[in-house]
Amino acid sequence: MRDLMNCAMTAIAVMLGSLTMSACTSTSPTAPTSIDALQLTSSSSVPLSGGGALRVVKDLPAPQNSQNGSEQPLSPNDVLEVDVFQVDNLNRTVQVDASGQISLPLIGTVMAAGKTVRQLEKEIEAAYGAQYLQSPDVTIFVKESIGQRITVDGEVTKAGIYPVSSNASLIDAIALAGGFNTIGDAGKVFVYRNIGYNTLVTNYNVENIRAGKSPNPRIYGGDKVVVFPSKSKIALNNLKDALGVASTAVRIGVLAP
Repeated sequence: MRDLMNCAMTAIAVMLGSLTMSACTSTSPTAPTSIDALQLTSSSSVPLSGGGALRVVKDLPAPQNSQNGSEQPLSPNDVLEVDVFQVDNLNRTVQVDASGQISLPLIGTVMAAGKTVRQLEKEIEAAYGAQYLQSPDVTIFVKESIGQRITVDGEVTKAGIYPVSSNASLIDAIALAGGFNTIGDAGKVFVYRNIGYNTLVTNYNVENIRAGKSPNPRIYGGDKVVVFPSKSKIALNNLKDALGVASTAVRIGVLAP
């Protein structure tokens, strides 16, 4: 009898030990990912309602078709002045429509969005040169650029949509919005950038940038900069929600300065 009880007690002890080990090593599938984990995990992603996915990355690449960041691609609603040298009747001021196209005399519609000014100039020269002109020389001036605007949202003094120069930096973007407000965390600054069908996001520590411990990243037209409050825990869904709020504000213009 005593041997039987000893065996039973030993079995119970083994079972309790197994449960304890299991509890220590298991994690909740719904537990939010912390900001530290996001910085280390470049494969974290979540689908977006409009298609594509929001992906956390360690470094943001330059926008597509930007010649590695040296030129800003054209966007819908940009206003362009198209000048054909010594053919004044072909000169036009045109706006890139919602589908990304412009309309020009003789050659009709031309896709402009997503191309650099140089690329579009060469394409228009080729179209005119194919049938109408000998060695045409086309110059395009961007009169108004929607694509050269960024959104700064979250815990800053003045959230808004701001025009930026071709060499703007993250420090410039924060300055445009008046700096951080009383609860803004300089270590929780996230920059979103559209690359293809996906939106990439990464975390920057502005205190480290100002101290010279980290490089000051380039900011491009179309980027969204969101500052989170101090003491907040950042999960992937938080980043998705913040992107949704900033994108909606851009569409309806509520952040316009």
